[in-house]
Amino acid sequence: MIRTTRSTPKRHVCRTIRSPVGELTLVASADGLAAILWENDDPARVRRNIVAQDARNPILVETERQLADYFAGRRTSFDLPLDFAGTEFQQKVWRALLTIPFGETRTYAQIARQIGHPSAVRAVGAANGRNPISIVAPCHRVIGSSGALTGFAGGLAAKAFLLRLEGVQANPIRRAA
Repeated sequence: MIRTTRSTPKRHVCRTIRSPVGELTLVASADGLAAILWENDDPARVRRNIVAQDARNPILVETERQLADYFAGRRTSFDLPLDFAGTEFQQKVWRALLTIPFGETRTYAQIARQIGHPSAVRAVGAANGRNPISIVAPCHRVIGSSGALTGFAGGLAAKAFLLRLEGVQANPIRRAA
């Protein structure tokens, strides 16, 4: 279930874990998983009102368990309550990410068409870059039209790792001109 309404700023708790793609900070509200932040994440990319660390928060404990299963090759999808916070357009993009099957990729143009905004390819790219719940909402599965790996908050090496973990043979990493 995805919760998306906001009236007052939510309070979030976090838990930091180690993973094959580096240290990840899991963030939850009372309503669900709100973010997975990368070790060197830009603090302005995903803003959350984190009030405390909570190693026993049930959402964070379950997220860590499911991520461990994913990295060990025992899980191909996640079953977690998600609490996305963003604009209506961003949320459309993030919901579209959830429809990309394990081991498959989509282009930014395909996502733009899927959400009914075929000319909004750059806006889809921007929304994809602001995805607060990386890995679970698999923004790493979105690639450039040429098949090249493009932008990823966790870094292109992490994106390539995640795609290889899922059996995707992606084109070499190319930096945008």
